[in-house]
Amino acid sequence: MATLPAKPAMKDRILETADRLFYLQGIRAIGVDTIAAEIGISKRTLYNHFPSKDALISAYLARRFVAPRASDKSPLDQILGTFDALERRFAAKDFRGCPFVNAVAELGCEDKSVRRIAVEFKESRRLWFRDLLVQLGVTEAEALATQLALLVDGSIAQDLVRNDPSMARAAKEAATVLLRNAGVEVGETPPRGKKRRPSSET
Repeated sequence: MATLPAKPAMKDRILETADRLFYLQGIRAIGVDTIAAEIGISKRTLYNHFPSKDALISAYLARRFVAPRASDKSPLDQILGTFDALERRFAAKDFRGCPFVNAVAELGCEDKSVRRIAVEFKESRRLWFRDLLVQLGVTEAEALATQLALLVDGSIAQDLVRNDPSMARAAKEAATVLLRNAGVEVGETPPRGKKRRPSSET
């Protein structure tokens, strides 16, 4: 007889629900009442696991703070593959931008805990680029890593405004130019397409 999958622990259910609602609808727009109602629990049960909304927000952002996976791909493929992954993510209907930028934009820089984890996330991604660039023998790896991180964030912003996943390809082309200028041998980049994500607007 097949064993039924274990039901997620209540704390995990709360966090998964908060993650989905915070990201798709906004942190300020979603209160603990909404999260509790979505799960079918009382606010008291929610507060037994997360003593405040601020604690739940911190847990949500910590859950989103995922380190890049170890890869057998070359440093160059990993760097440029970042932009390919972004294009795929942009094409998803549930893409709402960077959760860390969104959180700072919603809650303001005065929320030090949110700003701290957002800075830590962005810096971790920049350092990931830097370490790969060092492996490629780039002299000015620190500066180029910052530029690549800016291309990532810029492409996210452009996609959100334009509803156009090809912004990731444009960023990849710019990254290719920067890498070549830094002395990295990069193959030819395929021409940009005109494929667009269908607008969700009616």
